[in-house]
Amino acid sequence: MKSLLTLLFSITLIFTACSGGNSGQQADSSGEPEQEQGLSDFEMEHGIGPITERIDISDDIDEDLRVRGQEIFEMKCEMCHNMEGRMVGPALGDVAERRSPEYLMNMVLNPGGMARNHPEGQKLVQEYMTVMPFQNVTEEDARALVEYLRDYSMNN
Repeated sequence: MKSLLTLLFSITLIFTACSGGNSGQQADSSGEPEQEQGLSDFEMEHGIGPITERIDISDDIDEDLRVRGQEIFEMKCEMCHNMEGRMVGPALGDVAERRSPEYLMNMVLNPGGMARNHPEGQKLVQEYMTVMPFQNVTEEDARALVEYLRDYSMNN
């Protein structure tokens, strides 16, 4: 038991050190009627965070955003996620097929709030036993990550 606690503490320490802080985390309500869990319909489907309404995304991939998203992924995400297999966090190869762009952006921009307050975020914490650290990304960075994930899921 002591070794398990030491391992969990070590993992938490590593992720805290790699996170670059969490000063950009935000949680916001969309103002829609709340469900039993205290979340609006929008929040249940699209997550909790600064993205509080649908964003306009073309069916076509924006190549400039995709390239930027891939660079951000390789710099800030790849240490814990890959596309096809479980690592510290879940595989992300098909996440753009399973989750809305708004959900993905809220997860990137507000991982702590999602882990604490969203049922899907809570499930991820139970399964992976860690909370994704905030990686000091902007909304524009999160949008670029979405474009990279969309492109990956379309082409693989």
